[in-house]
Amino acid sequence: MDLFEYQAKELFAKHNVPTTPGRVTESADDAKAIAEEIGKPVMIKAQVKVGGRGKAGGVKYAATPDDALTHATNILGLDIKGHVVKRLLVAEASDIAEEYYISFLLDRANRTYLAMCSVEGGMEIEEVAATKPDRLAKVAVDPIAGVDVAFARSIAEQGHLPAEVLDAAAVTIAKLWDVFVAEDATLVEVNPLVRTPDDQILALDGKVTLDENASFRHADHEAFVDRDATDPLELKAKENDLNYVKLDGQVGIIGNGAGLVMSTLDVVAYAGENHGGVKPANFLDIGGGASAEVMAAGLDVILGDSQVKSVFVNVFGGITSCDAVANGIVKALEILGDEANKPLVVRLDGNNVEAGRKILADANHPLVIQAETMDAGADKAAELANK
Repeated sequence: MDLFEYQAKELFAKHNVPTTPGRVTESADDAKAIAEEIGKPVMIKAQVKVGGRGKAGGVKYAATPDDALTHATNILGLDIKGHVVKRLLVAEASDIAEEYYISFLLDRANRTYLAMCSVEGGMEIEEVAATKPDRLAKVAVDPIAGVDVAFARSIAEQGHLPAEVLDAAAVTIAKLWDVFVAEDATLVEVNPLVRTPDDQILALDGKVTLDENASFRHADHEAFVDRDATDPLELKAKENDLNYVKLDGQVGIIGNGAGLVMSTLDVVAYAGENHGGVKPANFLDIGGGASAEVMAAGLDVILGDSQVKSVFVNVFGGITSCDAVANGIVKALEILGDEANKPLVVRLDGNNVEAGRKILADANHPLVIQAETMDAGADKAAELANK
């Protein structure tokens, strides 16, 4: 999960990373009020999850509260690379002597952590890497040893930061590592990390990506979810602990196991070529358990998608046997009642498959059609979606 700058700075404050005071708002009038409270020149900064805000006119210096009002009015609603500005960060402006770059990230290629540091801050790091590679230090970080102040100083030295600020920079870099580890992040980036005229080091900007696989350890991270930009169906699925991703298609998909669901998407897409070009409407993995509650939650999400015209339930019984899955489907349809109003093609195979098929046959639900194979089920679901 990518965070907005103001959210990243909330985490920075939590771990005592020095930054500039400010508040977020969705109102130009409130931006003026915040500037008046701060009582100093401020920066009006668009809050969007994309780079290049400054070049697009999304970051402005306001010497007075009236200037803050003017800039806030102009920035709110601005389209920056397809992201419409709905929030602003009003932060105290800082005198800048120099700008640096620092980040910690997950180095997937080498299966370790990586620190990157450069004296050439304030510009896109890709440009630094391309035009001045010798000015960008890439330092592997031992996950066990981590980053203490001494190692942080070494990172700053390798990034060519001036000797006068190495000690101060080391303290801030070590605290940013604390953010990276304590918050289960896959990226913590500050660009620019600034040196003030009196040699203080401040995180003037912040970019943080959190590992959602670790969300069970961080109940407070739920507050960072950008609900305005998240599909309502995906939010509903998340509330029910379902692995769901909405796609642009007409055949709803339910399966158990990510590999099987991915294969099902391919087979449905292939079958759809013969039925008006219909496509899968979603990825939904119900995992190893297919209880009535789980199945009902999954069907509820999929049937709530107005684009869905049919549903393909493709389950291979393993730890959870096919008779348990079949009972789950029957009970789920009872739970949903009239909300279940689209045809369901069900393919069961694996553990206790005959018993599962018999349960569905005996239930004789008017919406349920059984298929012997995955190919046959995909074809039938595509055919029904095209009617």
